[in-house]
Amino acid sequence: MVTVFRWLVRITGAVLVFSCLVIALIYYLASQSLPDYDKALKVNGTTTEIEIVRDHANVPHIFAGADRDVFFGLGYAHAQDRLWQMMMLRRTVQGRLSEMFGARTVNTDKLLRRLDFYPLATRSVEAQDARTMRALEGYAAGVNARIAEINRDSLGRGAPEFFLFDTAIPPWRPADSVAIVKLMALQLSGQLSTEVLRARTSLLLPDENRLADILPDMPGPGIAALPDYAALVPGVPRYAKANPRDDDPLNPVKRRGFAGASNGWAAAPSRSASGGTLLANDPHLEFTAPSTWYLARLELSAGGVIGATIPGIPAVLTGRSDRLGWGLTSAYLDDQDVRIEALNPDNPEEYRTPDGFKTFETRKSIISIKDDAPITMTLRWTDNGPVLPGTHYDLDTITPPGHVASLSWTALSPHDTSMTAAVNLMYAGSVDEALGVSEDFIAPAQNLTLADQNNVALVMVGAMPSRNARHQSKGRLPTQGWRPENRWNGRLPFSDNPRFVSPAGGIVGNTNNKIVDRPFPQHVSYDWGDSQRIQRWERLMQGREVHTRDSFIEAQLDTVSTTARTLLPLIGADLWFTTEAAPEGTPERRRQDALNLLAGWNGEMNEHLPEPLLYAAWLRALQERLIRDDLGPLADEYDHVEPLFIERVFRDVDGAAAWCDIIRSAAVETCTDISRLALDDALVWVAETYGTALESLRWGDAHEATHDHPVLGKVAVLNYFVNIRQSTSGGDNTLMRGRTRGTGPDPFQNTHGAGYRGVYDFADPDSSVFVTATGQSGHFLSRHYDDLGQLWRRGEYIPMSLDADLARAAAVGITRLTP
Repeated sequence: MVTVFRWLVRITGAVLVFSCLVIALIYYLASQSLPDYDKALKVNGTTTEIEIVRDHANVPHIFAGADRDVFFGLGYAHAQDRLWQMMMLRRTVQGRLSEMFGARTVNTDKLLRRLDFYPLATRSVEAQDARTMRALEGYAAGVNARIAEINRDSLGRGAPEFFLFDTAIPPWRPADSVAIVKLMALQLSGQLSTEVLRARTSLLLPDENRLADILPDMPGPGIAALPDYAALVPGVPRYAKANPRDDDPLNPVKRRGFAGASNGWAAAPSRSASGGTLLANDPHLEFTAPSTWYLARLELSAGGVIGATIPGIPAVLTGRSDRLGWGLTSAYLDDQDVRIEALNPDNPEEYRTPDGFKTFETRKSIISIKDDAPITMTLRWTDNGPVLPGTHYDLDTITPPGHVASLSWTALSPHDTSMTAAVNLMYAGSVDEALGVSEDFIAPAQNLTLADQNNVALVMVGAMPSRNARHQSKGRLPTQGWRPENRWNGRLPFSDNPRFVSPAGGIVGNTNNKIVDRPFPQHVSYDWGDSQRIQRWERLMQGREVHTRDSFIEAQLDTVSTTARTLLPLIGADLWFTTEAAPEGTPERRRQDALNLLAGWNGEMNEHLPEPLLYAAWLRALQERLIRDDLGPLADEYDHVEPLFIERVFRDVDGAAAWCDIIRSAAVETCTDISRLALDDALVWVAETYGTALESLRWGDAHEATHDHPVLGKVAVLNYFVNIRQSTSGGDNTLMRGRTRGTGPDPFQNTHGAGYRGVYDFADPDSSVFVTATGQSGHFLSRHYDDLGQLWRRGEYIPMSLDADLARAAAVGITRLTP
């Protein structure tokens, strides 16, 4: 027995020693790619010495004797901290993920190949101006200098992920940066998905008023009734089954409602307590680890610029100089149209046009797949744009037999000068100069908020399609691609883009809300991103005569839900204080307790409170009960509460209360009945998921921000090191927006929000502040992987100063690159 025990001890000890050695080896290999920020290095491709000063938060401040070398430094810094992220972005836009991930990403690669982004980006390089070409070439040279250093000095392959995925790292090219801008356009565009969903829903709802309920127009003057989609495109099956959702984090196509959002506003000196202009911006994207955003300062010939960049793109996309600040919000421009193309019944290689049948433009494309045979695709283009297969965007559910779907989209331009606009914006010194360079923006369409020393402005940038006034669906539904009235006629002049310059009220802003109400085809869009946050923003802006940097920060971090304040009195009108006493532990008593909590709540979506969870669960259950019997499986597509829909139903706008009656029951249910049943549903779900003690519930436990690694985030053990989770306040409709997942066992997880926040004060520019949601480094062993995350969660910021001495005083390292 003693012998057995001794051997067990020896074996256990050996296993522990072996495990420690394995862990030590893994740590050693992974740590080899941690960048050394304090060094001197000779590099090729520069003409002057480059100094990269890393401040206390690891933000690089880049100085050089020539602008091209400044961009070289930015490329080098990006590659130091985010090389894996950059390579993944490039592989995604090239449609080459399957070479690393196998069959998992084949559908994603097929879509990107059909959109032809990378060849279009390659052609667009020639359209850039000379200054932008110098920036692109300098940036590419900087990235390649870092790659060469990694290969020469065996620096752990540049990132730990490269040990798990054995793949070569090709040199960076200017086309790679241009292509990533197009990839951002894909991530920020949702009009295609909305068109398809509108068509699918219209096939199920014969009453046009019910379609207007579930897909409501933004408040404002009425819009002419849409044609019936079944009549518009005959032969479409009414109950077509959709394809399974592809929610793979590597898929750049996001679900409806996740295409992009943002807040941005500015105040003129007349509305500023300090007498200088103010600007606040927080663009919203899907949360990832590391963040999409990377902070940087560039010392250009026109002066210093500082703000947020995206690794792979040589530009500060939202930020400031000493003279000008700029911010971005998603414009929701309708720059996509789905066309239903008729095939020639005698020759499927031809499609119908206004002038008869025409042969598709075709090209072969081969997708290499890890551990599987390659796939050869035939890419097809029509006059309207590329042909997309029915497996993408559920297009097969709205495409009749003998037809295919194609896509018209401004981002598919082979002469895309958006990169030129982004680079030249950094050199602009005034609002007028910024407006002048903004015409070159093509896609993604954005609202550009501007502030110089004296003026503020907001302009929508991006190419607006020129549609025929007789367009059958006004761009809201897929249409027959062979009809001349449905085809685009180029783009509208930039002067048609909405703009607001130096308004009398002294404040401009956008929360993705409707910004103009113009007749078609100058309408901009019929589908906007917000109808709720704008109400709270307007109240905060107009609630005081003058603003300060701190009041802008307060608004940026505001968590009061106007939606909750509006809807709770409607859905609970006949439930509060109208029931008899109920014993402890009964469903009736729990309902009373929940209603009592909500009755005293002010609508603040604070992470420490129980009321936000009760409210969110009730609204979610309520919408599910209202739409499930009418829409069946299609109800799964409406996975977030639409406040205007709930309001229309409970105010019985145009007979919308009809949604409350369950079609399949003999009784006639009222909205009060459905509201009470939904509250009971919500309380059962909350009890099963979070416990029965209502007062002890925390919204933050359900509304956890999920900054997950797109590749390693679901790998056991590794996920504890690479994922960043944070309890957060806010919600779907608060200014501090935290878009919930909407599906699965954790529907209220915070998956989409402000990965960057910045507030700029031009009375004292160096008092400006900014922050990102994770950290600067993409290396999970770095202390800068998540060091900014806790500041972000608490609503804190770091200084956004152009003072070089301040950066050097607390530098974590200084890198000098010499020719």
